[in-house]
Amino acid sequence: MPPPTLHFPSCGELSSGTEDQAGARRGACPWRSQVVGSVITITPVSLLERLRQPADRAAWDRLVELYTPLLCDWTRRLGLQESDAADLVQDVFTILVQKLPEFTYDRHKSFRGWLWTVTVNKCREMQRRRTARARSADTAALGAVSVPDTTEAIDEAEYRQYLVRRAMELMRSEFQPASWQAFWECVVNERPAAEVAGELGLSENAVYLAKGRVLRRLRRELEGLLD
Repeated sequence: MPPPTLHFPSCGELSSGTEDQAGARRGACPWRSQVVGSVITITPVSLLERLRQPADRAAWDRLVELYTPLLCDWTRRLGLQESDAADLVQDVFTILVQKLPEFTYDRHKSFRGWLWTVTVNKCREMQRRRTARARSADTAALGAVSVPDTTEAIDEAEYRQYLVRRAMELMRSEFQPASWQAFWECVVNERPAAEVAGELGLSENAVYLAKGRVLRRLRRELEGLLD
C-alpha cells in the first residue's frame, strides 16, 4: 500500500502560533500542570496505534495538525530561515511516514527524544548538502557542519504542555459546547463541579461525565506521545 500524501500549512502561516508557544515557555502558559497529569494515563487506541495503518488518513492528518507547529518552532531554534524550515518539516514528516507504521511503543523510551533526533539529523543532512554544493572542493568545510546546541528545544515539561494544549485545540470541535465548558472549568480553572453545574444549568453528574469524556479522548489520542 502506498504511503499517505500529507498536506500541511507552511511554517510562515503558523508563525503567530509558535510565538504564542514561545510566550508559554517564558511562563505565560495558562495551561495547568494538572491537565497534563490527568492525560498521562495508559489507555488503548492511541494515535500511535492508528498510524500503524497507512490507509488511516484521519490519523495522519491529525499527526500533521498536532506536530507541524512544534516542528516549525524547533526549526527556528535550529537557526533555519522560513523556506528551509518548511523543507525540513517536510523531510521529517517523510521519515515519520516511513517509520511510524513499524514504530513500537516503549514506555521506557521517549517519543519526544526520538522525534528531536530525527529533526536534528535531517537538519544536519540539509546543511551538509548545502555546504557540499557551495564548497564541493573543500572537504574541511564538510567537517565543520554543526547544529546549534538547543537542548532546551526538547524540554519534557514544555513538550507535554504544548502537546496537550494543541490536542485540546484540535479536539474542541468534537464536543458539545456545554461539555467542553464543563471540562474546562473543572480541570483547567479548577472549579468545583457543583459550582460549574449551577452556572451551566447541568446536573453535577453531567459535569463529571463531560469531564471524563474529554479526558478519555485526550488520553486515547496522546498515549505514547507524551513520554
